[in-house]
Amino acid sequence: MNAKKLIRQVHYWLSLAVFLPAGIMFFAGIVLMLKKDVDWIQPPTTRGVAEAQLPGASFEQMVAAARQHPQAGIADWSDIDRIDLRVDRGIAKLRAKSGWEVQVDTQTAEVLHVAYRRSDLIETIHDGSFFTDGVKYYVFLPTGILLIVMWGTGIYLFLLPRMAKRRKAKKAAL
Repeated sequence: MNAKKLIRQVHYWLSLAVFLPAGIMFFAGIVLMLKKDVDWIQPPTTRGVAEAQLPGASFEQMVAAARQHPQAGIADWSDIDRIDLRVDRGIAKLRAKSGWEVQVDTQTAEVLHVAYRRSDLIETIHDGSFFTDGVKYYVFLPTGILLIVMWGTGIYLFLLPRMAKRRKAKKAAL
C-alpha cells in the first residue's frame, strides 16, 4: 500500500472513530464561545455601587444575602462551590453547588442578580468529565489526539494534488 492510500485510509477511518465524541465537543465548544453573549448560558455580570474598591461587606453578610433566595439552595458555606470576587465591578459572584449564581454588591451586600449558570455544566460536557473521568481520559482525550492526526492527514490530502500539479508544470517547462 502506498503512502497516499494509507493516509487516505487513516483519515477515512479516524473520521468514523471520532464522529460522536468530536460532535459533542464541537457543539459544546460553540455554545461556550457564546457564553458571554447569551444570558441563558451564563448570567450577565452586573455592577455594584462602589466599583474598584475593597469590599465593605463581609463574606458572611454576602452569604446571608444569598440565603434569602431559596432557588439558589444556599443554606450555609458548604452549599457554595466558589466565590468570584470582581473588585473592578464591585460584586461577588457566589456560585452554589446547585448551579445557581447569586451576584452580591460587595459594599452593601445587596443581591443584584440571581440566575442559573449553565456554562459550568456545558464545560464538563465539552471536556467529557460530565460522563465520567474514564470517558474524559479514554474517549475525549484520544479523540482530541486523533483530531490532530486527522488535521495533519487532511492538510496532506489537501496539498497532495497541488504538489502533483506543480511537479507536472515544472516537468512540462523543461
